[in-house]
Amino acid sequence: MKILEICPLQTSQVKEVVILDRICLGGMWTEEAYLREIESPNSSLLTLHLANNESENTNSTKVGIGCLWSILEEAHIILRGIQPDFQRQGLGTLILLTLLRDAIARQLEWATLEVNANNKKAINLYKKFGFEIAGKRKGYYHSTGDDALVLWLKKIQHPYFETALNQWQYNLKIDLGKNNYYW
Repeated sequence: MKILEICPLQTSQVKEVVILDRICLGGMWTEEAYLREIESPNSSLLTLHLANNESENTNSTKVGIGCLWSILEEAHIILRGIQPDFQRQGLGTLILLTLLRDAIARQLEWATLEVNANNKKAINLYKKFGFEIAGKRKGYYHSTGDDALVLWLKKIQHPYFETALNQWQYNLKIDLGKNNYYW
């Protein structure tokens, strides 16, 4: 059984997360940037841990990160990354679901993010959650020159969205369970 846990990033974990950032996101943030986010009351910076309980050695490995900024009524999802060996297993969906639940708890009204216009899998995931394309930022990703799509999700405080989140969470638990993941 593989136990998943999502929790706030701790100062003692920053060096490890910077390495994960380089692997997942190409070095988006520095150690100083992560420390700043930990201290900010307007930031939710989460790590996804995997504990393997199949042996007596219950090591925990960081396999994902996610962050949102609370800006007025907006949840700006600023980063979401999963270690390549763990991608396409629903773990990125789990981080997104957790960030959206945090946005609701913060009483935010909508969510927004930028996504690489060439990342069809991520775009499809965001659309599944109700995000809509609101615009494009030309050459947004400096390292590749790729454009970013700006996506918006409105009315996250509406009861139908809570119902939809509950259904997605239920479906995700089933999907993760097929791979022996539990949270």
